[in-house]
Amino acid sequence: MWNFLTSNSSFVWDSLRDFAGSTGIAALFDTMGWGNVAMICVAFFLLYLAIKHKFEPLLLLTIAFGMLLTNLPDANMYHTSLFAGGHVHWENFVAEAGLLDYLYLGVKLGIYPCLIFVGVGAMTDFGPLIANPKSFMLGAAAQISIFLTFIGAYALGFAPNEAASIGIIGGADGPTAIYLTSMLAPELLGPIAVAAYSYMALVPVIQPPIMRALTTKKDRAIKMRQLRPVSKTEKILFPLIITVIIALLLPSAAPLIGSLMLGNLMKECGVVDRLSKTVQNELMNIVVIFLGLTVGATATAEAFLNFRTLGILVLGVVAFGFGTAGGVLLAKFMNLFSKEENKINPLIGSAGVSAVPMAARVSQIEGQKEDPSNYLLMHAMGPNVAGVVGSAVAAGILLSFLG
Repeated sequence: MWNFLTSNSSFVWDSLRDFAGSTGIAALFDTMGWGNVAMICVAFFLLYLAIKHKFEPLLLLTIAFGMLLTNLPDANMYHTSLFAGGHVHWENFVAEAGLLDYLYLGVKLGIYPCLIFVGVGAMTDFGPLIANPKSFMLGAAAQISIFLTFIGAYALGFAPNEAASIGIIGGADGPTAIYLTSMLAPELLGPIAVAAYSYMALVPVIQPPIMRALTTKKDRAIKMRQLRPVSKTEKILFPLIITVIIALLLPSAAPLIGSLMLGNLMKECGVVDRLSKTVQNELMNIVVIFLGLTVGATATAEAFLNFRTLGILVLGVVAFGFGTAGGVLLAKFMNLFSKEENKINPLIGSAGVSAVPMAARVSQIEGQKEDPSNYLLMHAMGPNVAGVVGSAVAAGILLSFLG
């Protein structure tokens, strides 16, 4: 053995040097190597938030792990060049694509967000919204944040398509944010997804100070009348009517709204329980894994470590604030023209940001701080689910103008 090593020392050393040069460790010392190290640290931090503090763990954990995989040097699991310019470069795809490139096609082609909306629809009860149609207005008011943030981002120098993708963070709807961004500004998908899901997890922190600042003690103590019972027929007709109306008025919103209402129809019709349970559980879980990994894969050092990302994070908080304030202020305005027995507790307006059901729970908690006997949860679910529809409609409007 020793004779072999001494007689072939040049070959042995060349092989060892080539092996050392092919490792990911060597790549860390390249120009962007330190950027990869920084992104790996960010991924570990997000994993910590997901596991230790349970910040939207179902998606934040997979997003963080996808971020980790894409920033491991020379792993070749995701290639931004295959999706450069917002297009899939099919001519190079088979020769160069890695695992995450194939999975990312579900994001790029708008498949994963729509499948998630089917599951969300199957888990959503539109009864409170049907019982109190005024909730639609509160859900719509919260979406004003999307357009205000769009204007603000555009004024700060972002391109219109980028500003639209940043604005959709205000809808507090992760799948909608991913869907719109993948269509308009895929290069911002990583930062926007991280911002959207991080702030959704922080709804109990972000919203209460705004809610208290915009309401009086008397406002927060308003008790609302019990909602009327909603028949099964109403619940079956609702998704059909909403799908037809929105698809006719705004065809670009049809994929999201149609998927949402299909899932809800499966739940309410009562004849496809197996399908309803499948989209709520198995399908939803599988798609969440693929969606999280591939969205995280777009968070490369080049895309994430810049001042634009910081601007997205700041504007995301602003968007959430505007959304919360919009619903609360509209509820107060509606009370000016309502009889005493029909007044709305403004706290439920904040639930219009569509972070279901977290935002509705925040309304309930804040209301009970003023009056422990006041139960606002079901009232808040009306604007909460209206916000889901509203954010999809807002995305459709932006797509129709900028897509």
